[in-house]
Amino acid sequence: MSETLTMVLVFVVGILLGAMFFGGLWWTVQKVIFSRWSALWVIGSLLLRTGIVLTGFYFVARGHWERLLLCLLGFITARLLVTWLTRSSGKNQIRPAKEASHAH
Repeated sequence: MSETLTMVLVFVVGILLGAMFFGGLWWTVQKVIFSRWSALWVIGSLLLRTGIVLTGFYFVARGHWERLLLCLLGFITARLLVTWLTRSSGKNQIRPAKEASHAH
């Protein structure tokens, strides 16, 4: 496989790892809002997402710092994309309930 194709694939894998990590973070936050077991969701999600990403970086890099750097660049690119795609326009945002006023 040519070096150029390898580097493109490494970048794409970085984007996929980032999409999984940050998409999973977004999904976890959505679940935590209404969950009784919020701390368990957050800790479990963090461990799972981090483990997958670190394993992915390890196998992609294969001892080459250039691959690791390119994969990280793809990861950061995915963060920007997921942030942009999950940005709420304001109509679907969850707002805290208004406090009841008991002083009359």
